Amino acid sequence: MIDVKVPAFSESVSEGTLLSWHKRPGDPVARGDVLVEVETDKVVLEISAQQAGVLTEIVKPEGAVVAGEEVIARLDPDATPAPAPAALEPAKAPPEPSQPETPPLSPAVRKLVAERGLDPQALSGSGKGGRLTKADLPASAPAPGQPADSRPTRPASPAGTRSEQRLPMTRIRARIAERLKQAQNTAAILTTYNEVNMRPVLELRRRYQEAFTKKYGVKLGLMSFFVRAAVEALRSFPVVNASIDGQDVVYHGYFDIGIAVATERGLVVPILRDADRLSLAEIELAIADFAARAKSGKLAMEDLAGGTFSITNGGTFGSMMSTPILNPPQSAILGMHNILERPVVEEGAIVARPMMYLALSYDHRLIDGREAVLFLVAIKSVLEDPARILLGL
Repeated sequence: MIDVKVPAFSESVSEGTLLSWHKRPGDPVARGDVLVEVETDKVVLEISAQQAGVLTEIVKPEGAVVAGEEVIARLDPDATPAPAPAALEPAKAPPEPSQPETPPLSPAVRKLVAERGLDPQALSGSGKGGRLTKADLPASAPAPGQPADSRPTRPASPAGTRSEQRLPMTRIRARIAERLKQAQNTAAILTTYNEVNMRPVLELRRRYQEAFTKKYGVKLGLMSFFVRAAVEALRSFPVVNASIDGQDVVYHGYFDIGIAVATERGLVVPILRDADRLSLAEIELAIADFAARAKSGKLAMEDLAGGTFSITNGGTFGSMMSTPILNPPQSAILGMHNILERPVVEEGAIVARPMMYLALSYDHRLIDGREAVLFLVAIKSVLEDPARILLGL
C-alpha cells in the first residue's frame, strides 16, 4: 500500500480543508491523476497520484481538516481494477392505460380548452353525442378537490417564498476577512487621490499593440505601465516600499509588487518579484499567467508569499472611486479605476480626455501625507509621459 499524503505546507499555513474527492475506493488511478483538492487560507492545492494503481481507501472524507503530510488515502499499486459490470438492458416501460375516447371538439371549443388549461375528459358535455360546448367550459381549471363544473371567480395566487441558505465560510474567505480586519485594527489607514490623463498610454498601446502582440504572444495592457510607474515612484519614496516590524521600520531594497486578482473563491494577490528588472512584456506575461492559474486554482503558496507594495484594479469591474485596504504587512496599496472621457482644461481650452482616478491607501503611522501625495504625483507624471520609463526619469 502507498499512503497518499497532504503536501507539506509553508510556515504560515498550519492546516487545510479537503474539498472534493475526484476518485472513489475501487477506482483505477493513473500517475498524475488528481485525487482530491485541499483548500488552505491562501490557495487551493491539487493532490495527485504519484503512482498508478487502485484507490483502496479514503481515510479523510470531504470537509475534513487536515495538517501537512497527513495521510488521507491509500493506494494499491499492484491491484487490478475490477471489470465494469455488463450493461443491463433497460426495462421496458409498461404500456400506458388506454384513454377513453372523447367526442371531437369544435375549433372554438378546442381553443378555449387550451387557453384555460382544461382537461376535456374531466368535463361533461351537453351537446349532441356528449360533445362539449362553450357553455360547458369553466372560466379556469378547477383547483384540486373542486368539482369540475364549479366556476371560481378568482384563481388563488401561489404563496411567496423567502428562502435562506447557510454555508460555512471558505478558508480563503475567512483568511481574507481576518487580514483585512487586522489591517483596519492595526494600521492608521488614510487614502489620498489624484487623477491621470491616460491618453498618452492609450495612444502608445494603440500604436504598438499589433507588433507587441505578434512578438511576445501577449497583449500590451495597462497593468505593466502601472507596475513600472509604481517602481519608479517607489525608488523616489522608499518609505512607501517599507513596512513596520514591531518597533522597527524595514526598508526593502527590492520591489516585489502584489497584483490583486479576483477569483470565484475570493481575492488573491500573487507577487511579481523583482519588478524593477522586468520589461513590459515580461510583466504582461507574468500577470497573464497569474490570472490563468488563479482562476484554475493552480497558484502555489510561494506565489502569494511576501510582497512590498500592491496594485488593485477595480476599473475592470467599472469602479470609479474606491479606498483600497492595505495588504499587511505592506504599508501602501495603489487603486486603479475606470477610464472615462471627461472634460479637462488644457492651455485654457476645455477638451475631452480619457481620465482615471487614482487612489493610494497608506499606513499613516509610517508614511506622512507629503510622501503619499508626492508618490501619487510621481506615478501620474510617468503615466502622462511614458517616455520617462525608458529614460528612468
